[in-house]
Amino acid sequence: MAFNVRDLGKGSVRLLASVTVLAGLWFAFADMPSVAAETSDTQPSAGAPPPLAGDVPAKRVVIRFLTDSDFPPFNFYDEDGVLVGFNVDLARAICLELETSCDIKARPWEDLFKGLTSGEADAVIAAHRVTADAVEVVDFTDRYFHTPGRFAGRKDSTDVEISPAGLDGKRIAVAKGTPHEAFLKAFFRDSPLALFENADLAREALAAGNADYVFGDGISLAFWLNGTLSRQCCEMKGGPYLEPKFFGDGIAIAVPKTDPEVRRLLNQALKRVRASGRFEELVRRYFPVRIY
Repeated sequence: MAFNVRDLGKGSVRLLASVTVLAGLWFAFADMPSVAAETSDTQPSAGAPPPLAGDVPAKRVVIRFLTDSDFPPFNFYDEDGVLVGFNVDLARAICLELETSCDIKARPWEDLFKGLTSGEADAVIAAHRVTADAVEVVDFTDRYFHTPGRFAGRKDSTDVEISPAGLDGKRIAVAKGTPHEAFLKAFFRDSPLALFENADLAREALAAGNADYVFGDGISLAFWLNGTLSRQCCEMKGGPYLEPKFFGDGIAIAVPKTDPEVRRLLNQALKRVRASGRFEELVRRYFPVRIY
């Protein structure tokens, strides 16, 4: 079932935009699966043969990024019309590590891969999920973010184990036609599902007391819980679900299949951004609560 992190819905996008000023996420990036080990050591070990010339990507004068402008907090225009967001700042941090200039332009979501394959850009950093369909068109760097499924419940509810047995008979609100619905039908078969047209309505059902729990995207749930629409009714329950079959194999930077060197450059820079602590600093800036 196709799903992208962008499938949070316009209501969720507006919600995210209204609370991007919140801070305080403690982000355990090392706990995330499918992420390359952190390292800043680029020197060969003692006794190792020197790297071949072809093993060292050539330095670039500029890295040209494309993103879009309608997906806060990842990429959006602020009140002054300046393109900002987590992805935008991450691109700049990458360029700083590579000691190169950074050119970041916004394009409509549906034109991003077209711009990449036509040679307009060297990379696309717009929260693309790594999927089988996408890798037929572009290559990807190492994953830099994941989008877990999470449960939320009312703060005044009795604590129960968040498991198929613990939620037996509990009414769970979920947006229909989503990977989250498919996940619940596969693993929480004894829980009656309340299906809604979108995630906003599913969350409102929980806030109104018409469901015992809601299950959905952990990022949008985090912003909803800390925004005004939740009326501070609820909190995360249980832990994150990261099954790739349902929630994807993570978010990565898209690069052209014809340019393997830029992929190697970006992977090296991503490792150094993580090792320097800059990545965690960006996450704390743009996300309000711990989602993992």
